Amino acid sequence: MSIDKYKIVIGCEIHCQLTTKTKAFCACENRYGGMPDSRVCPVCLGLPGAMPRISKGYVEKGAIAGLALNCKIANFTKFDRKHYFYPDLTKGYQITQYDIPLCSDGFIDLPYTHLPETQRPGGKDFIGTDFTGKSNDIDGKYKRIRIERIHLEEDVGKSLHLEGAHSYIDYNRSGTPLIEIVTKPDMTSPDEAALFMQTAQEILRYVQVTNGNLEEGNMRCDANINLTIWEDGKEYHTPISEIKNLNSFRAIKDACSYEVQRQLEEFKTDRKEFNPGFKNTMGWDEVNGKTVVQRTKNSFIDYRFVVEPDIKPFSVSEEFIENARKQVGELPEAKRTRFKKDFGLSDFDVETLTSSRDLSLWFEEAASQSKDVKKVANWILAEVLAILNEKNIPITEFHLTPKHIAQLADSVAEDKITSKQAKDVFATMLETSKYPEQIISELGLTQVTDNDAILNFVKEVVQENPKAVEDFKNGKTNVVGWLMGQVMKKSGGKANPKTATELLKQILSEV
Repeated sequence: MSIDKYKIVIGCEIHCQLTTKTKAFCACENRYGGMPDSRVCPVCLGLPGAMPRISKGYVEKGAIAGLALNCKIANFTKFDRKHYFYPDLTKGYQITQYDIPLCSDGFIDLPYTHLPETQRPGGKDFIGTDFTGKSNDIDGKYKRIRIERIHLEEDVGKSLHLEGAHSYIDYNRSGTPLIEIVTKPDMTSPDEAALFMQTAQEILRYVQVTNGNLEEGNMRCDANINLTIWEDGKEYHTPISEIKNLNSFRAIKDACSYEVQRQLEEFKTDRKEFNPGFKNTMGWDEVNGKTVVQRTKNSFIDYRFVVEPDIKPFSVSEEFIENARKQVGELPEAKRTRFKKDFGLSDFDVETLTSSRDLSLWFEEAASQSKDVKKVANWILAEVLAILNEKNIPITEFHLTPKHIAQLADSVAEDKITSKQAKDVFATMLETSKYPEQIISELGLTQVTDNDAILNFVKEVVQENPKAVEDFKNGKTNVVGWLMGQVMKKSGGKANPKTATELLKQILSEV
């Protein structure tokens, strides 16, 4: 018996905290950190008699997220109770959505350019169909990952396992508004699973429904993975493993990669096969680089769901949905495509300039005020981002405006100052926040573009340096650069370099 080939099958469940001002069903402040148990009340602690109330902002941000991920929004929906015991869930049940989620039937298109070449069309590991056999290749550019549903639910408290025999629970996180994004099992590699979460994070940050900080637990991924194996012409399916609480793109990729090999070895030795009522719940041991069994579920679909009796089912109007749609705006991939088409920028440039919504809007504002968009892009990529990285601040905290960069780029493009002078102007801008036109005027940096004036500088330099001229006549062409340096020095750095070079070569050819 020998394994002929195998296919990886992955579906993701992404839990994403929303950036509402309050928690899902109470007025407690929704934010990260702080003194343990300092932002709790009878509702989010689940005390007897406490009545939850739906936050409008919670449903609105859920709808915005769904629309950004190409989902349909339900006009009628409800909340349900999901029963299970967790020490960090005081009620003994979680308020969630079961059979009528707010959002359904969405998708995310993953750019093939972000996947290894072997997994792109034509590559040896390329799989262009979903688990039903239907093509999920979009124009040879994207792989479509279908989203089955996005439902609203509340987060639980946070268990703190410290040294010694005790664990502690911080209930500040209890009741935090969540969405859970559940995909179809359309991913066929660990790289795709990691890219799916990265793309989802980028989109949801763009529409400003989440901070998306993985290190703070704003987003966590549960990866469901098993294998389809062909052995001696027969098809087998391994049991599903659900790897819980993966909180980095690297962890998703590494955990799924390890689990593939573990399941292969388990199939070879124990011949375990898929059972629809059985699932392994796994944890990821990052230190040792392996998955570990946490528990098994023999009936993982039975959480004793019941309709939440304390919250009435509710309708979502078309007006509400349209208002949410207006807040989605242009998404990252569409913006990248437009930047390349409209501005002629490279793939690298648009990837960087669209890395955050705020940066892309800042660039667009600068570009709209400038006559040379490429120069604007170059100044932002080379100089502005260097300052932001050095100070570890976002573009929203940068003290210069898009107008500063637009004026600076135009000053160079219109030959008012040289590129070297522009760096000095930029440094002065950083210190004073003055606009380039004012700095150029105050420092007397306006470039000399008059041909007659530059010609006089050139003639003077040629007359004052007969040896260099003789060297040029003897074939030493490198002296042209030295003579140009003398022209710029004589003009106080104001001569237009291009014009000065042309005139110098002309004079030297006539000598």
